[in-house]
Amino acid sequence: MNNVTYLFLRRMRLPLVLVIILYTISVFGLAIMPGIDDAGHPTEGMGLFNAFYVISYTATTIGFGELPHPYSPVQRMWMTVAIYLTVAGWSYAVATVVGLLQEPAFQNALRHGRYARRIRRLREPFYIVCGVGETGTLVCHGLDRLGMRFVVVDSDSTRVEQIKLEEFRADPPAVVADASQPANLIGAGLMSPHCRGVMALAVDDVTNRAIAVTARLLRPGLPVMARVGDPNTEHTMGAFGGDMVTNPFERFSSYLALAVARPERYRLGQILTGFPGDELPERHHPPRGHWIMCGYGRFGHGVREALTKAGNGVTVIDRMHYGEEGVDVEGTGTDSTSLKKAGIENAVGIVAGNASDLKNLAIALVARDLKPDIFVVTRQNQISNSTLFEAFHDDLCMQPSRIVAREFLALITTPLLARFRYEIRGASEMWCWELAEAMSLLHGGRTPELWGVTIDSEHAAAVVEAITHHHWVNVGHLLVDPYDHDKPADALVLMVSRGDGGQLLPNIGYQLEIGDQLLIASSPEAAHKMQLLLNNLNVLHYVRTGREGGGGWIWHEMRAVKRRWIRFRSRHGH
Repeated sequence: MNNVTYLFLRRMRLPLVLVIILYTISVFGLAIMPGIDDAGHPTEGMGLFNAFYVISYTATTIGFGELPHPYSPVQRMWMTVAIYLTVAGWSYAVATVVGLLQEPAFQNALRHGRYARRIRRLREPFYIVCGVGETGTLVCHGLDRLGMRFVVVDSDSTRVEQIKLEEFRADPPAVVADASQPANLIGAGLMSPHCRGVMALAVDDVTNRAIAVTARLLRPGLPVMARVGDPNTEHTMGAFGGDMVTNPFERFSSYLALAVARPERYRLGQILTGFPGDELPERHHPPRGHWIMCGYGRFGHGVREALTKAGNGVTVIDRMHYGEEGVDVEGTGTDSTSLKKAGIENAVGIVAGNASDLKNLAIALVARDLKPDIFVVTRQNQISNSTLFEAFHDDLCMQPSRIVAREFLALITTPLLARFRYEIRGASEMWCWELAEAMSLLHGGRTPELWGVTIDSEHAAAVVEAITHHHWVNVGHLLVDPYDHDKPADALVLMVSRGDGGQLLPNIGYQLEIGDQLLIASSPEAAHKMQLLLNNLNVLHYVRTGREGGGGWIWHEMRAVKRRWIRFRSRHGH
C-alpha cells in the first residue's frame, strides 16, 4: 500500500493544505470577533473552542444555530465569509479525491495492493503461471481440478480480466504486469516458501527465457517450466537449467511419427498425460506411405523430419517458402491443383499445418473431396474453433496449447511419470495395449488420475509404522477397497521407485519399504480411499488381515453403518 499512500498524499497535498488554512482562518477570525449577550451588551470573542465548534458544524452544513448567544452583525458577516470559504475548500478536496479514485494509476496501485495482500496470505502450495492465453488457461483449469492454487501474471489486461471470469474453486490472485521483470515475479510470490514452481507461458520466447532465468537465479532448485517455439531458444533456455522446456511443434511431430510407427504406445502416452476425467483418447492408426505436408513453418519442418525418419515419403506444399530446400510444390493446398501436383491420388495422409485454422480446414475439405479415405491431420491453433474441427471429423488434431498444458500438468502432479515413460520406451505394442486397456477400466471409461506417493511418515504414516514394527506391507494391500476387503480398488500401481532401481507394474506380492516412491493410476474415489489406507492404522490392519482392529467407538460405528448399507443394497438388488 506504499504506492497508494504516496499517490494519495501527492495528489491531496494542495487540497488538504488549503482546507487547513481556510479552517484556521475561519476559526481564529470567529474567535476574536466581538459579540453581544442576551441583554444586547458588547462581549469579547467566543474563544477558540467555541469558534472551532461553530465552524465545524457550520462548514459541514449541519447548522445548529447561533451559539451560545445570538451573533453580532460583525460575527454574522464573518460567518458568511467562513461558510463560502470552508464549503469551497472541502468541495475542492472532495472533487480531487473523486478524480484520484478514477485515475488509472491509482486504481492500478489499489489492485496491486490487494494482490500483494492476497499473495502474503497464501499459506498453501501454489504455482506462478506467467501468461494466460489458451495454454495458460488450460493449465489453470488443470491445476484447479487437481486442487492446487496458482497466481496469474500477464501483461495483457484483457487476458487477466478473462481469467477472472473463469470458473475456479477459489479466485486466483491475478495482476497485469510484465513477468519478465524480476520485481513482478517477486511480487507474485517467487520468494515465498509456499511457491512450488513457475510456468513461463508468455506469447514470445524472449519473455519466457527471461522468466526462466530470473526464477533460476533467484530461487535455485525451484521447478521452472517454459514453452518455446524456436528450437534455438530451447537450447539456450536449457543451458540455464530449465526443468522442462516444451516446443509443442516438435513434440507433436514426434507424436505423429510415433502414432505411425507404434500406435498403441502413442495411445498409452496420451492416456498417461491426459486430463483426469476426460474421455479416453481414440485409437489412431496413421498409415505408412506417401504423405503431403501443407505449410512449411516450424511445425512443417518438424513433421516432415519426423515422418521421413519413420520411413515415409513426404511432399511439401508451400507458397511463401517455395524455392527453399524441402519445398516441392508451390501453392497453399486449398486448391485441387496444388494437391494433385503433390500426388494426392497416391497419398495415404495429409497434414494441414498452417497458422490459420480456416486455411487448415479448407485444405482438409479439399483433400477429402479428392480422396475420401485419406488420413487427415489438422493443426488447431484456437480453442474457440473447436466446433468447426469437431464438425469436420478429422483423423488426428494437433492443439499446441493442449500439448503444452498436458506436459506441464503431468510433470507437476506426477514427477515419476517422466521416468516411467522413459522406462517403457522399448515396450512392445502388446504390452502397451494391455496396460492401456487396464487403465481404461479404472475410471469408468475416462482418463484415470495419476498421482505419486512416498512411503514416509508425512505421506504414508500408517505404512511406515507397520513396517517399523516388522509388519510387512505389499502392493496388493494398497489395491484393496478399505470398506470391503473382498473388493479390489479401482487403482493400479504403475511403478515403484527404490533408490536407483525400481519395478514396473509390480505384482501384488511386492513388499514395500520406507522411502519407496509409487506411481499410481486410479479413479478419484479410489485415490481418496488409498490416502485413508496409507495413513490410518485401523484401515491398514483391515486390508492386511481382513479383520477389524481397534480404533474406538467411532471407527466401529462407521464400519457397522457400512456393513448395514452393503446388506441393504444386496437385499434390494442394487
